Amino acid sequence: MSAAVPTEYGLAAAGLLFVIGLIGVLVRRDMIFILLSLEIMLNAAGLAFITAGARWNAADGQVMLLFILAVAASEAAVALALFFSVSPQPGEP
Repeated sequence: MSAAVPTEYGLAAAGLLFVIGLIGVLVRRDMIFILLSLEIMLNAAGLAFITAGARWNAADGQVMLLFILAVAASEAAVALALFFSVSPQPGEP
């Protein structure tokens, strides 16, 4: 028998993750770390949607999470493209 996690704990974890991501966006100047912090913020929003959807027995939170994951995947692709465009090419000093 599994015990359900209270809604308040899920929302508190989502809020904490969002604050950590927000601090990362505001403090760091490196574009890669800013994009990683945005990824943390998107994951926090997804966790909040899943927690709220589980609370009211609705599938809306899961649908929103799929959209958030699609945005996060495209954001990760942009971060990877930035990383490879900035890194030195073979033969360059």
